[in-house]
Amino acid sequence: MLITEIAHQARVSPATVSRAINQPQLVASESLARIRAVMQQHNYVPAPLNRRRGPKSRQPEQRRIGVWFVGAKMNNPSLNWFQDQLLQVQSTDPRYRVDLRVLFSNNPAELPRNIANENLDGVIVQGMEPSPECLAKLREIPHVWFMTRRSPDYPGDYVEPNNAENGRMAADYLKERGHKSVAVISTDPDYSAIVARNTAFVERARELGLAVHTVLGQPNPAGVSYLEISPLHGESDSLARRLLECTPKVTGLYLPVDHFCGAFFRALREAGRKPGKDFDAILGNYNPVIYHNLDHSPAAIDVNLPLLVRKVVDHLVWRIENPDVTGRIGITVSPRLMTPDAATSPAK
Repeated sequence: MLITEIAHQARVSPATVSRAINQPQLVASESLARIRAVMQQHNYVPAPLNRRRGPKSRQPEQRRIGVWFVGAKMNNPSLNWFQDQLLQVQSTDPRYRVDLRVLFSNNPAELPRNIANENLDGVIVQGMEPSPECLAKLREIPHVWFMTRRSPDYPGDYVEPNNAENGRMAADYLKERGHKSVAVISTDPDYSAIVARNTAFVERARELGLAVHTVLGQPNPAGVSYLEISPLHGESDSLARRLLECTPKVTGLYLPVDHFCGAFFRALREAGRKPGKDFDAILGNYNPVIYHNLDHSPAAIDVNLPLLVRKVVDHLVWRIENPDVTGRIGITVSPRLMTPDAATSPAK
């Protein structure tokens, strides 16, 4: 069987098939699985390593990387998600040979106390945006901003979800479901990810000819880290009341973040509004722990956290290996729409 035939059946390029044979750690897991399935189906066995053409796989160098949670207290168990995601990636891909160190600082003007003693190759920054003084001190260590809350004038590289695409996807979904009056509802309206998602949702809904409302909560106090605050569930009652006052009656709801949605849906239920009958909702995030504790199964938009973790580690390693490349590089990852059936089916 020819490589071109494998590529055609696996819906990839011949070059990708070649990398899957010689350097599988460089191929996305979904593509690699399809390629190997086709090879197994046709009993295709690659030639021995010493007879193959092209580059040969080699064990990557282990990197000592820090993840710095800015504005978070040490040993906060809710911040173990990055380690958990990285462990899952490492279990399936030997390319991610990372010795991870988790760092904390109470506020953006404070560097982690142990950062100078860790001998780090690079740092992933997450949480609040560090002060310019902290970034200046960090200049000698390659670093990449991860996820959200980055300001438009942040000077460094970044990897984050495509928040604008998230909002547009939600508007398209509600339009396809036949809704003519929609609303975006959220707490923490100054959170940069929510701002981007809200703006994109409203713009797209108007393009689609929908009546659109914004029902937003109170901003958090200046300087307060969202890594350390608890969701303001009491605010959900106020948001639900304001939603029910909208004219024309809103039937399509977009919640750009999910941490308050349980309390919000409960407030709607107590007001006599039933999902599927009185409203449809779509969440701008998919956290299985939150989702499977809801009283119904709305659509959700998965920001694709495993791919985001891969991308930020990949880019930080690239920045470590290319320290003299100037300019800021930004990478965004597209989200995935999850209909209720997909969201509730067991993970494979």
